[in-house]
Amino acid sequence: MVRKDPTYTEEQIAEKLRAIPGWYYEDKWIRRQYKTDGWPTTLMLVNAIGYIAEAANHHPDLSVTWAKVGVKLQTHSAGGITDKDLELARKIEDTMLWRPEAGRTTGLEGTPNKFVRGGDPR
Repeated sequence: MVRKDPTYTEEQIAEKLRAIPGWYYEDKWIRRQYKTDGWPTTLMLVNAIGYIAEAANHHPDLSVTWAKVGVKLQTHSAGGITDKDLELARKIEDTMLWRPEAGRTTGLEGTPNKFVRGGDPR
C-alpha cells in the first residue's frame, strides 16, 4: 500500500505561507509570480527552477512569458498541499531572489540589472 503524504487545510497553508513572502494559495495550489528584466533572464529563471525541481523530484507547473514566470505547486498524489510543496517553494524563493549581501567584501557585486524580482502576487 502506498502511503499518501499528509495535506494541510487552507488555514494551515495560510499560516505556513506567512514564512514565504510572495507565495499565496489559490484554487488548491500555492503560487508565486516572478518578474524579470526580459527573455534571457526569464529563461535562466525557468532553468534554475527546473534544476531545483528535478533535484527535489517534485515538479511545479510553470507559466512563462517574456518577463514573467508563474510557479504553481501541489502534490497531486496527495490531493493537496504537503510539506513537499512548501519546502520546494522555500528553496525556489531563496534561490531566485538571492543576491550578494551589500557591503560585504566577498568579491561578489551582484548584477546591476533588474534581473529577477518578486512580482505582484496575483
